[in-house]
Order: sequence, then C-alpha cells, then structure tokens
Amino acid sequence: MRDNRVPLSIKNMAARLTFRQLQVFKAVYQLQSYSKAGELLGLTQPAVSSQMRQLEQAVDQPLFEYVGRRLFCTAAGERLSESINHIFIELADLQADLGALKGNVAGELKLVAVNTAQYMVPYLLRAFLDLHPHVSVRIKVVNRATALQGLNENNDDLVIMGMVPLDRPLASLPFLDNELVPVVPDGHPLLQQPSIMAQQFLDSFLLVREPGSGSRLALEQHCQEHRLRFAPSMEIGSNDAVKHAVIAGLGVAVLPKLSILSELQLGNLKVANIEGFPLRRSFCVVHPQAKHPTPAMQAFLDYIQQNIKQFERMFLDN
Repeated sequence: MRDNRVPLSIKNMAARLTFRQLQVFKAVYQLQSYSKAGELLGLTQPAVSSQMRQLEQAVDQPLFEYVGRRLFCTAAGERLSESINHIFIELADLQADLGALKGNVAGELKLVAVNTAQYMVPYLLRAFLDLHPHVSVRIKVVNRATALQGLNENNDDLVIMGMVPLDRPLASLPFLDNELVPVVPDGHPLLQQPSIMAQQFLDSFLLVREPGSGSRLALEQHCQEHRLRFAPSMEIGSNDAVKHAVIAGLGVAVLPKLSILSELQLGNLKVANIEGFPLRRSFCVVHPQAKHPTPAMQAFLDYIQQNIKQFERMFLDN
C-alpha cells in the first residue's frame, strides 16, 4: 500500500515557515537590499535580518551572501524564489476563485493594448471597475508585433488589438470599428483640389509607423490589393509622433480616427476625401484558445460582449 504521509522533514519545514518570511524574502530578492526591503514593508533592517535568519534556519541553507558590500542570492535562494513566485500566484488565484464563489470578482487582470487601442482602453475600464472594484488591472501598451509575441508566450490575460491573424489558435471578440483615415495638415495643397487620387496622396511625403504596426500593415495590405505604390518618406515610432509630424507639415499619414479626435475638432488636421478610405478594421479582445479564463478575464469578456452598442455610441458618434 502506498504511503501518502508527508515526510517528517517537510512537516518540520512547514511548521517553521511563515508567509511573512516569504514576503520579506521576496522583497529582499527583488530589491537586493535588506534596508530597501524594510522600507517597502515598513520594517526595520534588524527585523528584516531576523526574518531572513529564521527562514534560513527553516530551510537549512544560506539564502543571501555579501561579496564586498553587495548582496547576492545563493543557489538555494534562487530555487526558493522560484517556489515563492508559484506560491503567491496560487494564492492570488485562490483569492480570485473564492471571491467568485461569493459573487465578487477579484484578482489581477493583465491587459495588453496595441498603440492604436490605448486611446479607448481607459474609457472601457471605467465602467468595468465600477462593476468590479476588487479587480486590479495592469496595462501594457505595445505595438502589434510585440502583442503577438506575448500571445505566443501566454504572458498576459487579454490583448486588445486589430488585425488578428487567422493562422493562429486565438479566440477573438470583435467589439468596435477601427477607422483608419487619410489626414493632412490644415492648409495643405491637396485640400484645394476637387478630387484627390489615392496614389497622389500616398506620394505626398507619406509618414508611417514602424514595421510591425497594425495601422501600417492595414495600409500595406490596402495598397497591395489596389495596386498602389507604397513608398513611405519617413518611419516614426508612435501614432502621437506621426500625428504631430503631420501637423508640423512634414507630410501626410493614415491614422486611427480615435487617435486624432481632438485635432480634428480643433481643425489642426483634416481628413482627405479619397476613394477607398477610410480603411475599416475591428478592435478585438484576444487570448489563446487554450487559455482558461480567470474570473477577472471572464468578467471583462462578458462586460465587453454586453456593451458593444454602448461602445459604438461612445466612440463612433464623434
């Protein structure tokens, strides 16, 4: 018969370990300093040292060592750090699951927004956090290529993006049109013409985002489909920078309408009337198909699904 009893040594270790010791260790490990860890946790340096001594006694291994005046983690400390990270992840998941059982969605929601989507994400979150105040949201803003890499590596919970690739096992919830409009600065000579040809616009010192950007990819695909020459005059690393470059008179661009609403209202930018534009894509909430949604993830997906009409009124009626 198999003996499922826990070895005595593990029982002894468990009896001597405390979560406070693990929390202090995590702070010392991350900050590489007893004093800085104490400041973070509201402890004195002697109190931090005492917690670490007790933890080293419990695991019967040195966890940190000084070389000169610098603090280094030992091999045992590195291994303990890996286990502690898993423990705290499990605790966070447990907290979220227990909250869900009580009807309260809690836990962390890790969102990634492509550059184009950053303008609307705060407005999406306002009502969601009113509904679920115990959810902690962390947002990263990246370009499309980085977002896709993160999806491959399953680094985050949900990605808000357009141009979702069809050749990958991704679950996608479209929820809002993303209009890409051709813009010129106020007073540009093209505005004086009764009609503007697409190629004429593209040849007027076209400013574009870097390779990997979703808005650039959409324009490249449009040019390929309509046999238009795509020859950018300058690559610029963000929509905001492209926008200001157009206002400064450096050229023309195709930009997400959501990113230039204020400039259009002020008249600093004008939308050129060109056949085939605006380009229309959809913003989507994306995650790997095999990913099991946390309660916070599922709550956000449900919230998006239930409020699509409201988002259209909020963003598209401008």
